[in-house]
Amino acid sequence: MGIIGQVGQNDKRYTGRRAPVRVRRSLAIGGATILAVACSGLPVRLLAHDPARQDHGQDQAYGMDATTDSAPGPGAAERVTALALGAPQRDQARTAAHALEAYAEKLERAETRRVAAAKTWGLRKVPLRAPEPPATPPRLAPEPGHLTGEGLPPVIVRVPTDQKVVFLTIDDGADKDPELLRMLRELDLPVSGFLSDEVAREDYGFFRDALEDGHHSHNHTINHREMTRLTYAEQRAEICGQQANLTRELDERPTLFRPPYGAYNRDTLRAAADCGIEVVPLWAEEVFPDRIDYGRADRRFHPGDIVLTHFRGEREWDGSMTDMLRRLLDAVSEQGFAIARLEDYV
Repeated sequence: MGIIGQVGQNDKRYTGRRAPVRVRRSLAIGGATILAVACSGLPVRLLAHDPARQDHGQDQAYGMDATTDSAPGPGAAERVTALALGAPQRDQARTAAHALEAYAEKLERAETRRVAAAKTWGLRKVPLRAPEPPATPPRLAPEPGHLTGEGLPPVIVRVPTDQKVVFLTIDDGADKDPELLRMLRELDLPVSGFLSDEVAREDYGFFRDALEDGHHSHNHTINHREMTRLTYAEQRAEICGQQANLTRELDERPTLFRPPYGAYNRDTLRAAADCGIEVVPLWAEEVFPDRIDYGRADRRFHPGDIVLTHFRGEREWDGSMTDMLRRLLDAVSEQGFAIARLEDYV
């Protein structure tokens, strides 16, 4: 069921090339800048600009008072060492400071664009930005009540995290609305999809465009058949066949698989594992343009919930994909959640 999801960035999760991404983590720039400052070896005090010190000339730089012949005072040797050997580091610090300033300006401009986009798309609030994902993805365990076994991929409906994030996933690939991609791009939001070849094959170019924006596509079988009605061999052909299709069309081999209708049995999980699948994400909520179907009695999102929708439009829905996304974002924001990238957590 769908896909096109701050990008699958973990090399071990994708065996194909990593996508050129327009939706990049802004912190990547900040991290490189901070690393440059850290590697400079400069004491923090040298990052401050001190015109008065520069005006006294070379003698004071080496611990001498430029107006007298007196001997260097206490600490002069340390100052000589720090400054005599520190010219390259001072240059590096100035470069880093300029980069930090440019980075801050870039963040401010990006947030200004998001505020404007939220108004353009009719949102009640500007969507919250997702926090940084954990450095190490959380350990996934099979969802209670679902099948499990040695060597089988875990079946989950949420990611174990305390962060107030949810993950939007889109199934099948039937309707390919460019306005959805534009809305996601302007709001800087990630989604993940699960594609069935029978409906995606007419235009894999749409999903290549989505991949350029950082939204990865995963396995939803070739023909969207109910797995529990098939033999093991048939299930394996459906899953492995779609792995080959996605690898050919998108140049990366997924590690996530969602069975059509959420129907699976032990053979499904065995076949999925044989085809290189590592996780089977189902869902906790499903969203439509006119409603959200919650999976719990409290009718609330919970940290780490996986949210399902479909590549659909007005032919089947009472609204468009952008209407669906608007409804979800209003509800997510109202409850204090942000949309995060599933590939960063699994």
